Amino acid sequence: MSSLQHRRADAVVTVLGPDGHPLADTDVVVAQERHAFLFGNIGFDLVALANGEAPERSAALADLWLDVFNAATLPFYWGTFEPVRGRPHTARLLRAARWFAERGVVVKGHPLAWHTVCAPWLLELSTDEIADVQDARIRREVAGFAGVIDTWDVINEVVIMPVFDKEPNGLTRLAWDRGRIPTIRLAFDAARQTNPSATLLLNDFDMSTAYECLIEGVLEAGIQVDAIGLQSHMHQGYWGEEKTLAILDRFARFGLPLHLTETTLLSGELMPAHIEDLNDHQVASWPSTPEGEARQADEIERHYRTLVGHPAVQAATYWGITDDGAWLGAPGGLVRADGTPKPAYDALRRLVKDEWWLAPTTRRTSSTGRVPVSGFLGAYSVDGTPFSLERDGEVVVRLEG
Repeated sequence: MSSLQHRRADAVVTVLGPDGHPLADTDVVVAQERHAFLFGNIGFDLVALANGEAPERSAALADLWLDVFNAATLPFYWGTFEPVRGRPHTARLLRAARWFAERGVVVKGHPLAWHTVCAPWLLELSTDEIADVQDARIRREVAGFAGVIDTWDVINEVVIMPVFDKEPNGLTRLAWDRGRIPTIRLAFDAARQTNPSATLLLNDFDMSTAYECLIEGVLEAGIQVDAIGLQSHMHQGYWGEEKTLAILDRFARFGLPLHLTETTLLSGELMPAHIEDLNDHQVASWPSTPEGEARQADEIERHYRTLVGHPAVQAATYWGITDDGAWLGAPGGLVRADGTPKPAYDALRRLVKDEWWLAPTTRRTSSTGRVPVSGFLGAYSVDGTPFSLERDGEVVVRLEG
């Protein structure tokens, strides 16, 4: 098991008083405020609350969400974001993004280009027109949300995009006509030129060598990708440590941060192994069970220990806080449909906010105002004054008057 030293730092903090002199022989409270590692979840269920529309139960769900997670993914599926051309739901999503950002949460938009949940009106356009409006759409969203959302899943599931045949859509036609890499270039160029400092991801569910080959081609073409997105929907069963580590190692060879963008583990019956497209499994009822919840809690702890233990992994986003309205109706949430936390929620919270967390601690400074601080990389405070723990070494904090 990894020592997690790559996630930790040992620092000596020199505490200065408001007058700029070392605060000697004084009790101070040192506390962790946020992790540097991005522990994410989708924020879909809290969009209504952020817009003042949600019932009381959503506030309780928000409390559970914010107690564990520091990164939110918001939905920018073109077909639901702009079902009528020229009438995007910008204001609604911007309010939601600001709601999260005001609470110290890093916000990501997902996705800017995808063949599924695609705008239906694209079907009326020529391929060249689709390219133009896709470019314009990306520039509009990246500019309109800059400063609130500066991380994007730029283009989603391109391995299958040119040959996707489940439903007619404009993006498959574009990718078939122009090719995968030119389509990726179009999307990344539009996003990069609009917000040069944004963190831009290429994201896919295909963990085969086909995705590796695509990444190789993208990088060889000179397209700047900031992080590689890996989906891990485990509706058919937990991958296990060996498979997970093998996948992480294969994609880490590109030297880019890895983001586990979409993770699910079920607390009920598993999807049959013969199903190739998860969307094809439709059942009338898919309940969470006590046995399934115990399994999910064990697996989520093992999975997150594996991810945090791997130095290439920068972020892990769980795909759903609640079973209420969950993707495919699957019991993949960390909270039951009635709002009560499952054992998996408690297990993940224990890791994120207990084992991997420095609770408020009273320390006495030395005669030179120094106090040692050891903990996970992230945001900290001394007597309420913020500082960052980024690496081993010296940190100076001047308390506010």
